[in-house]
Amino acid sequence: MEVRAKKALGQHFLTDLSIAQRIADALDTETALYGDSRQVEDNPGKAEPADENKKTIDVLEVGPGMGVLTQFLLKRPELDLKMVEIDRESVDYLLVNYPQVNGSLIEADFLKLKLENFFKDKFCVIGNFPYNISSQIFFKILDYKEQIPQVVCMIQKEVAERIAEKPGTKTYGILSVLLQAWYDIEYLFTVGEGAFNPPPKVKSAVIRLVRNSRTSLGCDQSLFKAIVKTGFNQRRKTLRNSLKPIIKAKAEKEKWSEEQLSGFLADPVFELRPERLSVEDFISLTLMLS
Repeated sequence: MEVRAKKALGQHFLTDLSIAQRIADALDTETALYGDSRQVEDNPGKAEPADENKKTIDVLEVGPGMGVLTQFLLKRPELDLKMVEIDRESVDYLLVNYPQVNGSLIEADFLKLKLENFFKDKFCVIGNFPYNISSQIFFKILDYKEQIPQVVCMIQKEVAERIAEKPGTKTYGILSVLLQAWYDIEYLFTVGEGAFNPPPKVKSAVIRLVRNSRTSLGCDQSLFKAIVKTGFNQRRKTLRNSLKPIIKAKAEKEKWSEEQLSGFLADPVFELRPERLSVEDFISLTLMLS
């Protein structure tokens, strides 16, 4: 029994077992369970105390397909594994070839899934994300950032580079800022087209996201997100021009005169383009525009 790759679902099945093993091994359960001891030392009181009695960690695999990655995750006794798969054909294949997943396999669309119905505590996310919805998956992960301490995933190489990029480059963008605000991101390795069936037209990459010690942005999170998105949606413009609607709303709220508005816009930050700003710079800008 084989599963037919469906273009509408963005399916490219990983066939290289050595790559699957490396992805499974990249999930660092010690950090996920107990956190980074350095964060505890640097930020006393900010890290939650570890549950020393907890021997397993909940893990959700997104899009297991034919179980190439699943089989290696099942070999790790410290993982309490659940899987979510939208493709009925893949579900049938998994139940036949990996009967032990019965009861742990959720047939659903990950993007529509209410994860709190399946996980009451923290859980990690792992998977070979479909390229066509990878950005949407990351936005959903951000919605559950307080529950998700770690993500290991394979995505399109270009997207992986963008997410891990630092300020000042053309690839640095919306996902870079929003994810780096809450996660430390590590580009692990590149995967060639030949590791898949059917082979994609682009290279892939595996990255790891580990929740950082930030507990709050210290600003309005909705406005922060709006400023990042608005700025990068017109990334060729300076922030003075791309953020005009948000700046206008601030001026009207404060009942500024033209002179006051000009004084506000004299700040050098408004002459920059969005890719020049770090996460901290965007936080400062959000506080200015609050």
